[in-house]
Amino acid sequence: MKVMFVCTGNICRSAMAEGALKKSAIDKKLDLEVYSCGIYAEDGESAMYNAIYVARNYGIDISSHRATNIRKSKIQEMDVILCATKPHKDAVIYMYPNLEGKVYTIKEYAEFDNSGKDIDIKDPWGYHVEIYNNCMIEIERCIKEIISNGKFR
Repeated sequence: MKVMFVCTGNICRSAMAEGALKKSAIDKKLDLEVYSCGIYAEDGESAMYNAIYVARNYGIDISSHRATNIRKSKIQEMDVILCATKPHKDAVIYMYPNLEGKVYTIKEYAEFDNSGKDIDIKDPWGYHVEIYNNCMIEIERCIKEIISNGKFR
């Protein structure tokens, strides 16, 4: 199964989510290919220092991560596309209408809060490390739930 995480710049949320799922896939021996991209990403940009620092605290190394713009990504090849927010989901579907049935927010796919009120993982960019840590906690929680639901096989 091929999975793509999407956020704005591909230097915080989607980079952390890609790293977290790659680690979980190795730990749980899941047959996954995991990628990430950003709708407005500058190709080649490094992950934010706070994202790298927080991920490292979870045993995840994203220090070599480089941003990929959605238009240069492998998004058309994905089985599942998981977006940080509903606006990201809407943008992906607008850009690639043929992918509509494969695009979710991360929390939707994890089946958290189906009311749609808290469907977004907030952007930590520009905030203190504690906010990045809160973001990582949400991402990790979602990934654990998705795996326990048997959606990544």
